[in-house]
Amino acid sequence: MLRRRKGQVEIDESTAVAGLGAVEAGEVFVGKGRTLRADAIRRLRRNKLAMAGLVWIVIIILVAVTADLWAPRYLGDPTYIDTSRVAELSLQPPSAEHPFGTDKLGRDIASRVVYGARVSLLVGVVAVFIMVVIGLFMGAIAAYYGGIWDSLIMRTADVFFAFPYILFAVALIAVLGKGFQNVFIAIGILGWPSIARVFRSSILSIKKNEYVDAARAMGASTLRILGRHIMPNAISPIIVYATMSIGGAILTEAALSFLGMGVQPPDPSWGLMLSEARAYIFTAPWLMFYPGLAILTTVLGFVLLGDGLRDALDVKLKE
Repeated sequence: MLRRRKGQVEIDESTAVAGLGAVEAGEVFVGKGRTLRADAIRRLRRNKLAMAGLVWIVIIILVAVTADLWAPRYLGDPTYIDTSRVAELSLQPPSAEHPFGTDKLGRDIASRVVYGARVSLLVGVVAVFIMVVIGLFMGAIAAYYGGIWDSLIMRTADVFFAFPYILFAVALIAVLGKGFQNVFIAIGILGWPSIARVFRSSILSIKKNEYVDAARAMGASTLRILGRHIMPNAISPIIVYATMSIGGAILTEAALSFLGMGVQPPDPSWGLMLSEARAYIFTAPWLMFYPGLAILTTVLGFVLLGDGLRDALDVKLKE
């Protein structure tokens, strides 16, 4: 309810609470009747590089998801080896029958690249989900409670940062064992400190706001304050960081598979394909070119999308 007094507008308590709820739901109207969410989407759609990255990511996802419907029929089974024709099919250059050529065992490179996209995308999404869940929990505790909890969690994060990332991942997989499942577990466990630091910084800047003090004064519980007032306003940097981290996780999986610690033969993986192509870099360059191009374009797509999300979600950059 609004009341005017000598040119000023007063807002009673019920209206203030309703307005706070609108902020929590992202429904505050800005500009020409647009909500904050709609305004962010509008800015994202106007970013051509971000939209190009999004379109490419959607294409890669569709190709990976629908691979079983067309890849074996038109490209061939990515793991099948025709033992009677290995010498004939081995290391064929790109042609109409094999668009990306064949490897040393006569397997179609295009089919292996397509199915390798499944591995890379699944590892990227699952690993980032694990690191985000752990990082949000640790960052929220460190920022909200502070004191001994903050020191303990941040010093633990410093220990993780002190070790080279790839070497730490190799050591962890050596403990867990080689395999596809252990790759995203290792990447997720090792990636949480960065998420925790980013989220902690966001919470420290937000929890000083007046609406958090008002919620605390009204007797709101800690979980309610975190879930209703702090989390929705502190999550934007995490969305951006997590989007970019998917590209980083794909690169890490490729590196681990390249070193023989990730996906094991005969399953296709972009990093494993690069490892197998090392001996033929001059005689059969297509073996390395196509999986390398797949890694480059996919990671670049996530980086461009993350950069666009950062610009869209940052109200300071609003025109």
